[in-house]
Amino acid sequence: MEKQKTSVGRRKEAVARVILTKGSGEIIINGKAYKEYFPLVYLQNQVAAPLNVIEAADKFDVKANVSGGGIKGQAEAVRLGIARSLCTINADFRPPLKHAGLLRRDPRGVERKKPGQKKARKNFQFSKR
Repeated sequence: MEKQKTSVGRRKEAVARVILTKGSGEIIINGKAYKEYFPLVYLQNQVAAPLNVIEAADKFDVKANVSGGGIKGQAEAVRLGIARSLCTINADFRPPLKHAGLLRRDPRGVERKKPGQKKARKNFQFSKR
């Protein structure tokens, strides 16, 4: 069996489990081609970014299972998972990926709803009388 590297990427509520193997550059997400799973071009670019940074888009196959969150959070979770897997394959990939900001887990999440308010920051309409 081929050598494969697995890693996890997270963003907001999305979690992606990524398996990276040597191959021809095929990216499969939840059993579909990534261009089919992410129809928006900027999300496709996000997913392929780590492979493009190290100029290895046609050298690795990616299989990812992603769940939770929305479409953008899922794309960014897959991106982080791919970048982490590439670092475990070859330590020389780490500096360019780090310089491109692809190894940082974005910590932003949803702010909690406050009591006595409609949402996290939105209040009920104030009435003077």
